[in-house]
Amino acid sequence: MTTAAPVDPASPESAASPAVSPAGSSNESSEAATREITRMQALLEDQRAAYGLSPMPSANERQAWLTSLRDALKSHEEALIAAISADFGHRSAHETRLAELVPSYEGIRHARRHLKGWMKPSKRHVSAAFQPASARVVYQPLGVVGIIVPWNYPLYLAIGPLISALSAGNRVMIKMSEFTPETAEALRVMLLDAFDEVQVAVVIGEADVAAAFSALPFDHLLFTGSTAVGKHVMRAAADNLTPVTLELGGKSPVIMSRELMADETQRREAAGRLAFGKGMNAGQTCVAPDYVLCSEDQVPLLVTALGEAFQRFYPRFCETQDYSRIINQRQYQRLREVLEDALAKGATLRPLVDSPDWNDPELVEKRLMPPLALLEVTDEMRVMQEEIFGPLLPIVGLSDPGAVDEAEGETSVKDTLLEAPADTLSVAMAYVNARPRPLALYYFGHDKHEQQRVTEGTHAGGMCLNDTLLHVAQDDMPFGGIGPSGMGHYHGKEGFQTLSKAKGIFAKGRMNGARLMYPPYADGPTARAIHGLIRRLLMR
Repeated sequence: MTTAAPVDPASPESAASPAVSPAGSSNESSEAATREITRMQALLEDQRAAYGLSPMPSANERQAWLTSLRDALKSHEEALIAAISADFGHRSAHETRLAELVPSYEGIRHARRHLKGWMKPSKRHVSAAFQPASARVVYQPLGVVGIIVPWNYPLYLAIGPLISALSAGNRVMIKMSEFTPETAEALRVMLLDAFDEVQVAVVIGEADVAAAFSALPFDHLLFTGSTAVGKHVMRAAADNLTPVTLELGGKSPVIMSRELMADETQRREAAGRLAFGKGMNAGQTCVAPDYVLCSEDQVPLLVTALGEAFQRFYPRFCETQDYSRIINQRQYQRLREVLEDALAKGATLRPLVDSPDWNDPELVEKRLMPPLALLEVTDEMRVMQEEIFGPLLPIVGLSDPGAVDEAEGETSVKDTLLEAPADTLSVAMAYVNARPRPLALYYFGHDKHEQQRVTEGTHAGGMCLNDTLLHVAQDDMPFGGIGPSGMGHYHGKEGFQTLSKAKGIFAKGRMNGARLMYPPYADGPTARAIHGLIRRLLMR
C-alpha cells in the first residue's frame, strides 16, 4: 500500500515533522490506529455495497439527506462551537458561527433549492450526419467519496464538501484532522444522529491513519490542506487511479490602487475590509491576505489605516474574546520563527493593535499573536517564501516603474519582472505573476479599467474586488485553486458536477441514416455519389 503523509494538512509545514502522539504508550497508539484502519477499510466495502443497491438516488432522497444534515447541525450547534474553541485553546464563538455555520447552512439551502435542476439530463446537439438520433448527458453518482479535512476550519471544510457529495448522490467517508480531536468527536456524534455509517462515516486517527485513508481506492478524493501534503495525497491516490480535488493554499496577494489609497475615506474602508480578512481566525485561513503590494510612498498611510481598523476590532486585545489563538504550540513556534527570521534579515515591525510586545510572556502562554505588519521585506525572508497562515502581514512597497537605485546601480522591479510597465499597477501584477499562482487574489480599487486589467492579467484560484475572503462563501461560484494552489472545484453546481460522472448517451431509434456510411464505400455510382455528398457537406 502506498502511504501519504497528511500530517496537519492546513499547515505550510504540515509534512515537516511527525504528528504528536496521543496520551498513552506507542503500543496503545499503534493498536488504536490498526483498529481504525481496519474499520475504515470495512466501511469502504460496506459503503460500496450500499451504493450498488441504490446507484441513482432520487432528488427527493438527496434533498432528505441535506435536510437531515441541516437539522443535525441545528441540534449540535453549541456542542460544535465549544469543541472548536477547545481545540484552539480559544476561538471566538462569533467567528465560528460566521465562518463555519453560516456558510454551511447557506450551502445546504442553495443545494436543496437547485438540486433538481442540476440533476436534469442535459440535451446535446447531434450532427446532421448522424440523424435521426438524440444525445444527452446524465449526471450519475461516482460511488464513495473520501474527504480529508484540515484543522483550521474543521467544521465547514467537512460540511462544504459533504454537501457536494450528498447532492451528487454519493456515500461519504470523512477523515478529520488529528489536531482537532474535540471537533472530530463532536462531528462524529452529530453525523451519527443524521446518517447510518453506510451513508456518511467519520474516521479519526493520527498521521498513519490519514496516510492509509488517502491510499484507499475511493471513487473520488477531496483534500484540503497544504501544497506539500497535497503532493503526497495525489501520489497515494495515483496508485488507485483515484481522481482528486486538491484545495491547497499559497501566498494570496493584495494589490492596493494608488487612486484608492489617495482618498482617506476609501483608504480607511479598504483597510477595514483587509483587516477583517487577516484577523479572521488569527490569519489561519487558506485564503487569508498573505502580503500587500502598495506604492512605496503610500505605505505609511496604509499602516496607519490598518492599525486604526485592527484597534477598532480588538480595542482590548489581551482581554478580547473576539480574537482566536494559534491552534497549537507547533504552529505558534513556526510563526515565531518566521517572524524572527524576518527581523534578523532587516524587516521592520509595526504593531497593528495596542497590545504587549508579541514576545510578552502573557501572550506566549496563551499562544496569542497580535496582528503585525512587516515592512522592508525581501525574498530571502521566510515570510515571503512560505504561506504565513497567521497574523503577520508583509507590506511590499513598490517604487515608481522608472526608478533606478543609483547607489547600487540596480534596475527597478520593472526591469526584472516585466518589460516597460506603464505604471505601479503593472509592477504589482508582474510581481504576482512572477510567483506561484495563489489560491486567492484581492484588488482594492474602483477604477473599472484597472479591475479588468488585474482580472485578465493575473491568475489565481479566485478573486475579490474591494474585499477579502467572501468569494469563498458564494455558493453559486466554484471554489478551487490553480497550479500549486490546487486543482478542481467544488461548491454549488460545480461541486455537484465534480462529484458526479457526466455520462454522455447517444440514442437511436428504428431508422438508421448512418447506413449510408456503411461499406463498401465506393461500390457503384449510387455509393460514390452518396460519399461524395458526405465529403462536400461534412468535410469542410
